[in-house]
Amino acid sequence: MNGAHDLGGMMGFGPVEPEANEPVFHAEWHKRVLGIGIACDELGEWNIDLIRQDRESFHPAQYLSWNYYETRIRAHMKMLARHGLVIPKEIAAGHALRPAHPTKRPALKSADAARLLAAGTPYDRPLDRARRFAIGAKVCTRNINPTGHTRLPRYARGKVGIIEHCRGSFVFPDASAQGKGADPQWVYSVSFSGTELWGADADPMLTVAIDCWEPYLQAG
Repeated sequence: MNGAHDLGGMMGFGPVEPEANEPVFHAEWHKRVLGIGIACDELGEWNIDLIRQDRESFHPAQYLSWNYYETRIRAHMKMLARHGLVIPKEIAAGHALRPAHPTKRPALKSADAARLLAAGTPYDRPLDRARRFAIGAKVCTRNINPTGHTRLPRYARGKVGIIEHCRGSFVFPDASAQGKGADPQWVYSVSFSGTELWGADADPMLTVAIDCWEPYLQAG
């Protein structure tokens, strides 16, 4: 998806200015939004790629004016409504107005939250087919412009690079976001020169390594 979220290589947004002693949360409601999102995701009604696709689909004027937690809660509101877990009147009231809707997994209990977060969510998957590309091979990323979620940055499409590593096989986000299952694919670390990505005026000493799923690549 070519949305406002894909800012890599874009200009005009000013410098990145790290905040000294930055707190984990800048407001109390940020904590609550994070907790709501984790609890919603644990219901098993959608996956991480579907919710990312919802966040990316907001109009640029909205996406760029909201902070991270505003975007996150609005995406979850959309997803909850789509799955029939809330209705607009409940969002306005701030509490349930109907009996709980059945979900694939039971509601997350606060006592289990720390354990689940510590365990993480693995996205590696076994794959019984050989890799297409060898380490050191020259490859070219495909020039794709999907309407759904993709992990191939816009600035790195149609570019030539070198395979540096194979990271293993993982869930393919592009398929997962469309409800097509895990569709595991090999993932490679591909090195690109700065001049390949941004032209002759780029720093000639710059290289950028991008993790690319195999369907993003073709022989260079």
